[in-house]
Amino acid sequence: MGYPPQPPYGQPEYPQQGGYPPQQGAYPQPGYPQPGYPPQQGYPQQPGYPPQQGGYPPPPAPPGYGAPSAPPPIATFNASTLPDDDNVNPYAFSVNLNGQWFIQKGKMIAYYGQIKFEALSAGPLDALVSGHFHSPLYAHDWVVAQGQGKLLLGDRGFDLNSFDLEDGNLTIRAGNLLAFEPRLTLKQSIIPGFLTLLGTGKFIASSNGPVHFVEPPIRVDPQSLLGWADLPSPCHHYDHSYMRGVLGMARGLFGVGGTSGEEHQFEFTGQGTVLMQSSEQVRESSATLRELEGQVGMLGTSGLQRLNQVISQRLASEQQQGRSSGGSGFMGGLLD
Repeated sequence: MGYPPQPPYGQPEYPQQGGYPPQQGAYPQPGYPQPGYPPQQGYPQQPGYPPQQGGYPPPPAPPGYGAPSAPPPIATFNASTLPDDDNVNPYAFSVNLNGQWFIQKGKMIAYYGQIKFEALSAGPLDALVSGHFHSPLYAHDWVVAQGQGKLLLGDRGFDLNSFDLEDGNLTIRAGNLLAFEPRLTLKQSIIPGFLTLLGTGKFIASSNGPVHFVEPPIRVDPQSLLGWADLPSPCHHYDHSYMRGVLGMARGLFGVGGTSGEEHQFEFTGQGTVLMQSSEQVRESSATLRELEGQVGMLGTSGLQRLNQVISQRLASEQQQGRSSGGSGFMGGLLD
């Protein structure tokens, strides 16, 4: 038995039911508009973009690939563009000099203008020095810069900051004080290695890392201490539990040990502010040796003999450490 003939391709297979509009056949062929819809016009070409060549455009390159970005321009200064009494960068400071400033030797790195530097012993400066510089021990380390121009200061690549005192009293490590206005008065602190500034004016100081301001009561590693303001001088604090045993015996017998912040600290009490740097690196200063020399005159024969013994033992210890590390110790470098 055969099968009934099939309708031609594209025609409905079953008779149209009443009540429904006639079907239009299968899906429209590509390129022909659908009935009841306007013909599609496509998307117009966007201005400013080249016509696409088919397919999807390549994705953008990830950051860091391809041509390197241009480096930032290097700042170039001259006498008119250098800042006035402000930082050029974290490591250099520009003083707009119009008169006189006290400057520590070795801190000037460049200058514009008509500036000269005079030793504190110069005759014309007698009135200035006698009124504002009261530290004979450090007088050899300072000069007076006078004239007009831009004076650039730097210190071993350390951070530089300016501070303004208003009828203040601030003590700072001598090796970190770079310059100060002659409106301030400098005096020698009772704590060896520190200087005190009194009055109103600006000064420039360096620090090994950022400066931190803290309030007492606090104990500070001596090597990280930068200074203190409007505060009584600190006292020494020794951790006797740490100093017991072999280390304590060595210190008692030979005068060695007790140099780390874990063993020895400066203790501050009262109202005021303590300034700390961010490391324990302290600049070696010949002024420390001069301070020790200044105290020798108060010793008698027995004291001098004891001092000679302590120095000999300490020198031998430092030289031994220098041979072990391939360098020379601090005291060895001072006393050679």
